[in-house]
Amino acid sequence: MIGQAKVGNENLDLCFVKLMMVAVGNTACKGVEMNGVGITQWKDIPVELLLRIVSLLDDQTANVLSGVCSGWRDAISFGLTRLCLSWTWTSAKVSGPGPQQKFQDLDLNRLNISGCTSFSDEALAYLTNFCLKLKLLNLRGCIKAATNHALQAIGRNCNALQSLNMGWCDNVGDHRVMSLAYGCPDLRCLDLCGCMRITDDSVIALANVCVHLRSLGLYYCRNITDSAMYSLAQSRMKNKGLMWKSMKGRYNDEDGLKSLNISQCTAQTPSTVQALCDTFSALHTCSGRHSLVMSGSLNLTFVHCSCAVQSHRTFNSIYHTAHSRDCSKFISMIYMIAETHLDSC
Repeated sequence: MIGQAKVGNENLDLCFVKLMMVAVGNTACKGVEMNGVGITQWKDIPVELLLRIVSLLDDQTANVLSGVCSGWRDAISFGLTRLCLSWTWTSAKVSGPGPQQKFQDLDLNRLNISGCTSFSDEALAYLTNFCLKLKLLNLRGCIKAATNHALQAIGRNCNALQSLNMGWCDNVGDHRVMSLAYGCPDLRCLDLCGCMRITDDSVIALANVCVHLRSLGLYYCRNITDSAMYSLAQSRMKNKGLMWKSMKGRYNDEDGLKSLNISQCTAQTPSTVQALCDTFSALHTCSGRHSLVMSGSLNLTFVHCSCAVQSHRTFNSIYHTAHSRDCSKFISMIYMIAETHLDSC
């Protein structure tokens, strides 16, 4: 039904009658009774039942249903905590307060508009006013939405934000990242891959403010240098001291940066990246764990985590032990051959 462009009232009424017939198994039935309340029309469906139905639908269908009537819109808004608009791609042309009026009562904690290249910054800024509990936001590829105006609104309204993806929003610069860092200090995961305008200033601000940062994506951010890596390493030591005091000595060495992507970032030196890897024990270059990604940076080929170094040492130890054993056997054989030759003489 949703896929049809036009559906008349008679068809909707007929669908409702058929639905009620299936529900009670009576061809003469025009409605059912639930908790003492008669259900004879679509609008009579209880909110609890409607929310249960919507929970089984995809985001696209739920969005369509929210436009049926004000009652359904309010009910869906009341129970909706996650919203994905990435299926709309370039068709999500929301540009002002009017079109997104149906979202004003949302209490979202997850919002995904990745790939919506026509989603405007005004729409996103307006939407953040009703997403005060937002924890996850995916803006990947939303070039028009990721502006100073929208990102300042996110930093002002979404202080509980923990995960943000701004990958390939190539108009994002230092000022926008810094405003986000100060407005959302609880950020845990941040993807800035392809944001080629950012510099060390962005990473330094994140290192100083976002003490819970666990994952950072800087793929193809070629303006990032050793200064940014040093700031991350120094923040580790500073934050470790602060958290040690606040937790009365209960500090986990696994806390801190656990994933870092600096592929195609060619301005770092091996010594700096190696120092960063040594500082964060959860960063690995070894096979199977690989949480420090450096592909495309040939000068970082010899950066290794402690696991890889230990594995190399173990291999060398085994090799040298076996080699020494083989040498001993060879020498013994030489002595035996020499003794046999002397005896025959």
